[in-house]
Amino acid sequence: MTALNPTQYKTTKLATFGALTVMLAFTAGCQSLPGTNATTKPTPTIQAQKLDNFNINGKIGVTMPKSTPADAGTDGGSAFYAWGQQNERFAIELIGALGIGKTNIEYDGHTATLVSEKTGTLTADNPETLLQKATGWQAPISQMPYWISGRSAPSDTAPKMDTQGRLISSVNGAWSADFTYKGNDKLPNKISAVQPQGQKVVMTINHQNR
Repeated sequence: MTALNPTQYKTTKLATFGALTVMLAFTAGCQSLPGTNATTKPTPTIQAQKLDNFNINGKIGVTMPKSTPADAGTDGGSAFYAWGQQNERFAIELIGALGIGKTNIEYDGHTATLVSEKTGTLTADNPETLLQKATGWQAPISQMPYWISGRSAPSDTAPKMDTQGRLISSVNGAWSADFTYKGNDKLPNKISAVQPQGQKVVMTINHQNR
């Protein structure tokens, strides 16, 4: 083996050090590139905000199973409606209202009041109880202001979104709701809610103040 003089040793050492530096830089660069096993955190879905105020109209249809096991099939009715919402207060006018004539339902955040030609004036703590008392129908009225806004209600479970981040289904108690949209609209134009026992509510929506 030929001995290196100090100058050759220094040159060889620098060359080796330079090569190692290049290799380390290359390795570090490779490690910074996303590999096939790299994981990325999913982008959280941002829900639409609940509308504080809105005015909508459309048509609502209600289907219910017959009241006794001896009855076959289902019972139901439909009505045209106009709904005005301001924070927790709302007023709903129903025409052709599910067999009880023209009907007005109001809620001030504490008490619900229903007035119709057939029933007179009725009150209850919440709109669902009031509607069932007056007509026998069930409908998830308290959840509707959220659903109309295209977002799940606070008590909902299992909300699902489409690729545009719009609510397409949600569950609230026994109610399972599906939402449809026109084109790229952010607010739904139809809500369908069903219960396993056969209750069904279908609501078409025309938004007046978008």
